[in-house]
Amino acid sequence: MPLVTSRDMLLAAQRGGYAVGAFNVENMEMAQAVIEAAEAEGASIMLQTTPSTLKYASPAVFRGMVAALAGESGMPIALHLDHGNSVELAENAITAGYTSVMIDASQQAFEENISVTRKVVQAASIRDIPVEAELGLVGGKEDELSVDHSAGTDPGEAAEFASRTGIDSLAVAIGTAHGFYKGIPVLDMKRLHAIRQVVSIPLVLHGASGIPDQDVRACIQLGICKVNFATELRAAFTEGVRAYLADNPDAYDPKSFCKAGKTRVVALVREKIRCVGMK
Repeated sequence: MPLVTSRDMLLAAQRGGYAVGAFNVENMEMAQAVIEAAEAEGASIMLQTTPSTLKYASPAVFRGMVAALAGESGMPIALHLDHGNSVELAENAITAGYTSVMIDASQQAFEENISVTRKVVQAASIRDIPVEAELGLVGGKEDELSVDHSAGTDPGEAAEFASRTGIDSLAVAIGTAHGFYKGIPVLDMKRLHAIRQVVSIPLVLHGASGIPDQDVRACIQLGICKVNFATELRAAFTEGVRAYLADNPDAYDPKSFCKAGKTRVVALVREKIRCVGMK
């Protein structure tokens, strides 16, 4: 079926008490793997690309590829810009045909974050594309995104931010981090509960790679409607390729070792879909 926006997905998740799995992809095989997993689990999903991925191939290339794959699938699939780092990139993704975008100006001052976010919301509204933004700082490093410290989302500011920007979903900082964790993450569930009390739009959890399943589910019970997975998918794909080449050192056909990477990603994404309780 054609690509859909993330709006109805997230609102349905909010009503149903589950979350939509959002999976970062880097190439055709990873996109195929995520959609194959969604079909096996009967789940609607979001495929995401980051700014660095869109330097590897343009928004138009990824949109064309994912739209073609979605057209062969019967599952609702949205294509989302993850951590868009400029108004220009968000506009480029919208023009290319992305069906959901994120603008991340969370490292800016509060008023500047609002100003930048409102510009993207205005641009997206022309094509009725939903917008995600972030308030607070999710620490860690992923691609070119590097935040050396975390800053929890303030519930009062979150309510004002959502109201003044008109965003469709809000990514919150409650102790998660991008990349792999060096220790055991401690999530601020009280903060999440407080945010949920004053913010009515769907909430998003970033940095879920490495978070124990029970903690992810606890966040969903407190109002998280979208959960992002990125680092674990990359690792799974790479491990599959490495294992295949170790067993087949004379292999030279990319289709063979990329298929091995894809198989690992399918298995991982199916696990994550079951974790978030998608329907």
